[in-house]
Amino acid sequence: MFKPRGEMLWYIPDGYIPEISSGQLTSHESICVLNTASEDALLRITIFFEDRNPMEDIMVVVPARRTKHIRTSTLQQEGTLIPIGVPYAIEVQSDIPIIVQYSRLDSTQAENTLMSVMAHPVT
Repeated sequence: MFKPRGEMLWYIPDGYIPEISSGQLTSHESICVLNTASEDALLRITIFFEDRNPMEDIMVVVPARRTKHIRTSTLQQEGTLIPIGVPYAIEVQSDIPIIVQYSRLDSTQAENTLMSVMAHPVT
């Protein structure tokens, strides 16, 4: 029997949505999630800040045997979006094992930068 790979708790310590964009591409970030299980994954996302209380209990579903790219600029708690130009960190909890990767496109200059790293799993 196939056993899904991954972990249920992941951290991304360096979150930041750039304030400006240049050219045709908009600066953005994504939490990239892979769910190889045969059941949907229910994610509970928490956003931590340096100078304010966390945004907690942001719920996202990743369908079974699918990937989902979650733009952090769309995450909200009670109608409040993650502020742009403010450093933050991300905690991703799942009810089943998943794989998490983080990507940022910085188009604040004409020379675009794309960063993509694996999140840190907690076993």
